[in-house]
Amino acid sequence: MTNKLDAFTKKRLRTDVPEIKSGDIVCVHVKLAEKTKAGGDKTQAFEGLVIAKKHGKGMEGTFTVRKISEGVGVEKIFPLHCPSIVKIEVLKHSKVRRAKLYYMRKRTGKKAKMRSEIAV
Repeated sequence: MTNKLDAFTKKRLRTDVPEIKSGDIVCVHVKLAEKTKAGGDKTQAFEGLVIAKKHGKGMEGTFTVRKISEGVGVEKIFPLHCPSIVKIEVLKHSKVRRAKLYYMRKRTGKKAKMRSEIAV
């Protein structure tokens, strides 16, 4: 039974997942169910701050991205190995002292900015 489970998870694991940490600013490109007029898949980019990473690097690993859109905070939880994710780009790294940045939900304006270094 475990051999089948291991084979299933190995087949589904992504190899192109970058190193993501709390405090990083990422852009996640997600494939939508809609098609373009040319017949290709539509992708939607979601750019924001990683406020949490849970359940490790395995199949059940997730990360939470938060952004402010028109004055309203929006959070999305993405599975690390989701097949609908086209690519994940790490735009900036920030040095933080917490693993979960849930306190960022209460901050607005300049207080919500993080000191960051440009990712290479």
